[in-house]
Amino acid sequence: MEHIFEATLPLTNPVLKFLILLLVMLFVPILFSRIKIPPLLGLIIAGAFLGQNGTHLLERDSSIILSGTAGLLYIMFLAGLEIDLKEFKKNSQKSIIFGLFTFLIPMILGFLSSFYILHFSVLTSVLLASMFASHTLIAYPMVSKLGVSKNRAVTITIGGTLITDTLALLVLAVIVGMTKGNVNTTFWIKLVISLVIFGIIVLYIFPLIARSFFKRFHDNVSQYIFVLFIVFLGAFLSELAGIEPIIGAFLSGISLNRLIPSTSPLMNRIEFVGNAIFIPFFLIGVGMLIDYRVFFKDFETIKVGIIMIIVATLSKYLAAYLTQKTYKFTLDERRVIFGLSNAQAAATLAAVLVGYNIEIGKTVTGETIRLLNENVLNGTILMILVTCTIASFIAQKGAKNIALAEKEQTHKKEKTPNQILKKVALQQERILIPVSNIDTTDELINLSVSIKSTQNKKNLYALSIITDSNLIHADDTDNANKTANKVLQKASVAASATDTFLHEILRYDINVVNGISSVIKENRITDLILGLHHKGGVSDSFLGNLTEGILKTSNTTTFIYKPFQPFSTLKRHIIIIPKNAEKEIGFAFWITKLWNLAKNTHSKLVFYAPLSVLSFIERLHKDSSTFNIENIESNFIEFSDWDNFKELKKKLHKNDNLILVLSRKNKLSYQPQMDTITSLLNKEFKNYNFILIYPMQGEIIHTDNSAMKNTSVLGTFIEPAQTLQTIQALNKIGKKSAKWFKKK
Repeated sequence: MEHIFEATLPLTNPVLKFLILLLVMLFVPILFSRIKIPPLLGLIIAGAFLGQNGTHLLERDSSIILSGTAGLLYIMFLAGLEIDLKEFKKNSQKSIIFGLFTFLIPMILGFLSSFYILHFSVLTSVLLASMFASHTLIAYPMVSKLGVSKNRAVTITIGGTLITDTLALLVLAVIVGMTKGNVNTTFWIKLVISLVIFGIIVLYIFPLIARSFFKRFHDNVSQYIFVLFIVFLGAFLSELAGIEPIIGAFLSGISLNRLIPSTSPLMNRIEFVGNAIFIPFFLIGVGMLIDYRVFFKDFETIKVGIIMIIVATLSKYLAAYLTQKTYKFTLDERRVIFGLSNAQAAATLAAVLVGYNIEIGKTVTGETIRLLNENVLNGTILMILVTCTIASFIAQKGAKNIALAEKEQTHKKEKTPNQILKKVALQQERILIPVSNIDTTDELINLSVSIKSTQNKKNLYALSIITDSNLIHADDTDNANKTANKVLQKASVAASATDTFLHEILRYDINVVNGISSVIKENRITDLILGLHHKGGVSDSFLGNLTEGILKTSNTTTFIYKPFQPFSTLKRHIIIIPKNAEKEIGFAFWITKLWNLAKNTHSKLVFYAPLSVLSFIERLHKDSSTFNIENIESNFIEFSDWDNFKELKKKLHKNDNLILVLSRKNKLSYQPQMDTITSLLNKEFKNYNFILIYPMQGEIIHTDNSAMKNTSVLGTFIEPAQTLQTIQALNKIGKKSAKWFKKK
């Protein structure tokens, strides 16, 4: 027992050291969250308390350094992975202007203050200025929770972050080269060539390798380890190119951006492990570098910290102010821009650590002279504390006011057809996934998570049916139960990996069709997802049974899905729509699912349909703010010749998903050619993912909203010739509604 309770410090027992670190990572964020201070700062302060300049409980040894390095790369990787590239592309001009404002103003003010007030050298002043130029979106989760993440101010701030952080890190790379005496003509030629080669490898070859890997290997652990491998490979290649590894990690995140959907289990694991282990280790390790006693005995640190705070805050405010005046944003939008861009954390810490580790000489007494001294290092922590606090309060105030304004505006329009359509189509969804084959369960859950609305965290239902034909012998009941529960458990695990609760339903019934139809009615299901094995096709008998069975006895929107490759590896969704599809009652419900699919998987939608349908869908996209589809990339191509359907194969690319919008017989958009679709799919499209959609018909959704209790959606007739505001998404229920539709 003596070796456990050590008498000297620092502690050397690995179990005890890890226990203390876990204790800090568990309770410090909880404590600091309660006192409204970012947990990030709490972990840094805890590191200072535990380190050699504090209580010296722990030594900043190789294990802490290794974990901290991984955490730093992880932060930059997540920044690249979570950037919305489509949103940045859409608002690229505004993002570029803001990015230049928020880079150049801090660089100018930072250099002048460092050189003339703090009397630092030119290199130190430039590096310190680059620290002010970079920022971390530490307030973004708070803004997102308030529901204003799609606001234009938030969008351009995220885009500007990509620009200013990249430029700041490039300045850091040049400064490092200059301190080593390598900056000459050869240096610049070598840097440019190596950067071009590095960029091609990371941004073009990495995605190809990753897409191929994700197609072949579906094991969760293997995929996560592969992602880590890509992060560190990118960091290593970055070092070979002559720049800091954090740039490689950042660009690795961008390269995998489209391959790891925000709703995927892999993204959930990446964020979870990073936030739980790697990033806290990094922050604690940074804290161990700090000598907090300097704050009390060295006025120079206080002076440096105050100047850094003033310059960083003032320069970011000026950038936000100029952006507001340039694009005539509101006061609250300026607050959001300033709040999001004022916080200094990840990139700032990276730069100060690099500068602190660069030795540029020795004093007469033999002490090391660093590019950034201890006063700057400790002043940086003070700056992080203050800027993150200011950013949190300012961003919260602006975001709250914007959210309240949007709520008032929504309240005024809540009786318009569009708002009712959005409310019913998105908020009342309940998705049912019958599961029987354990091999296809994960893909069915992935599809359901991809098409559901982000607000829906608890209305997924997995169903396993045990029919009378499976219970010939007495012992069959136990075996059937075990098999069914095993599949249901697999579905629950897959859903929980995306933070979605899945209801498990085990049902005994005379046949599958009756079981599914009954569960649809009992649980008020709005969407049904049926799966086909990826090695098989879709048979005429299968669709025949559905048409006569499930499709006939239930009116819910039905998706029949055959996977060929994982959803995350798809680039485009080719959607074939028949004539009069926009007049079907269920049109709004299936198209919202496709919008969700595009948003959640960062993929492109290509609509093939008659002109009347295309013009109507384009109108919906023009009013994209109503449905939050601003970021969706879409193409519209005229197509109406279903007799030559197989000719569309020439338009398909390797990583495309084919989506066919069909119809129940004798409905508005039904065409006889739909009866032969199964043989065409098996013959011409067997090496592609495909989804068959049967739109909802008739009376389906019962809302839980007290204001609409005991009501139901009876139907919609959408007239393409009218403007979007005249679309009658929902009308009065009962007989008045039926009479109105007849008149139309």
